[in-house]
Amino acid sequence: MIQVLDDLVARYPALECCREQILQAAEIMVESYSADGKLLIAGNGGSAADAEHIVGEMMKTFRIQKTLPEGYAQALIACDREMGNVLRTHLQGALPAIALVGHVSLNTAYMNDCEPLLCYAQQVSGYGREGDVFMGISTSGNSRNILYAAVAARARGMKVIGLTGSLDNRLEKYSDVCIKAPATETYKIQEYHLPIYHCICQMVEKHFFG
Repeated sequence: MIQVLDDLVARYPALECCREQILQAAEIMVESYSADGKLLIAGNGGSAADAEHIVGEMMKTFRIQKTLPEGYAQALIACDREMGNVLRTHLQGALPAIALVGHVSLNTAYMNDCEPLLCYAQQVSGYGREGDVFMGISTSGNSRNILYAAVAARARGMKVIGLTGSLDNRLEKYSDVCIKAPATETYKIQEYHLPIYHCICQMVEKHFFG
């Protein structure tokens, strides 16, 4: 994993200040996945798109081929030889991750019927289990719907990873590790967030499939 992190810092020297936090975040995710945990992710605006992007990297092959779990290919064929062979050939391994931003019917129903700022917290409460991880992406670190979700996650016994900008922020208080991109303008923070989470995804993938 260290080689992946070294490569990130070589390409983005400004991220040297985040090195230790990035490594800690990857280690938290490895620990969770090793115990059959999952990753829940939320953000707003461009950070919502980042949440979906991370899920795409975790739920299929990113850089290293994610193989199916041992015995699963045989189980597929045992269920149906023809379809099982197709599934065995084309399915990839996955590291379970859910973006809380994409459930339009659930989120809009909850926002309409209940409290709009708690739509992510509702999903954390429903999906989350002890040992899971919540990643909150907020360039300010003060987005209230992300803060509520982080509190709900901690109460569930989950670990919390914050991904923010460089300024002091409230998400730090609820995070086991907060990665503070070295910028203060939203678009510049987001430009750093992508290589940061790509690095984390690579490190975790390399641990399990490298």
